[in-house]
Amino acid sequence: MYENLGAEPGVQRPPTNSQPNPFGDVFSGAGSGLIKNGLGAYGEKLFGSSSEYVQSNISKYFSDPQYYFQVSDHYVRNKLKVVLLPFLHRGHWTRITELSGGKLAYKPPMNDINAPDLYIPFMVFGTYVVLAGISLGLHGMFSAEALNWLFMRGLIGWFLQVLLLKVTLLSLGSGEVPLLDLVAYSGYTFTGVCLAVLGRILWHHSYYVLMPFTCLCMGIFLVKTMKRVLFAEVRSHDSSKRHFRLLFIAFAQLPLYIWLGNIGVNWFF
Repeated sequence: MYENLGAEPGVQRPPTNSQPNPFGDVFSGAGSGLIKNGLGAYGEKLFGSSSEYVQSNISKYFSDPQYYFQVSDHYVRNKLKVVLLPFLHRGHWTRITELSGGKLAYKPPMNDINAPDLYIPFMVFGTYVVLAGISLGLHGMFSAEALNWLFMRGLIGWFLQVLLLKVTLLSLGSGEVPLLDLVAYSGYTFTGVCLAVLGRILWHHSYYVLMPFTCLCMGIFLVKTMKRVLFAEVRSHDSSKRHFRLLFIAFAQLPLYIWLGNIGVNWFF
């Protein structure tokens, strides 16, 4: 019934008007080109600026991790002397800069005794865990759970030290210090703690001499280091407020050292 719907034989169908529209093609082609070019330029500008912003902030706050492991034996020996005996450091506390890639950059730790590194903090943190395990074994309290508690205690102590330095710098208007710098400075805490714990293992009473002494040395080291950072970045800030914050950092080392140095299975004692 519906199979033969075409033109009947002998009847001519009127031609359809299918003339091309040159203006439509021109405008559609030009419009699509403008849209593509505009969106491409906008996208390149948007994502290009975003990636530059992210990269600049990463380098600004986190720096290059490889930088903190460029150490030498000479640097490690001298750095330990500065951390454990800061009052004997007769040189300056400012970091040394050099021209690299057309801009100023800090020299790596192997060429600057005042540069922060992460090699020593990681080594002394591992030593702290080992000495804590030995101390637990000598007192008959060693177990995997107890060692895990001490490991977590060390990490929390490290984090609290970083938080203390970061909050202090932010309160003084200096929040642009790379995070890894603060992690390195805070990790030096375990140098004195290891010495005190080792003294406790060898002779129990030496702990009560080494603990306050190493705590005092760490306080001096952090005050000297933070003063250098503050002088470099917030010279116009109130000096009395700055000195008060630096003294607070020094005094805060005592409870932190006591908490980290008291090897036991409990969190607070």
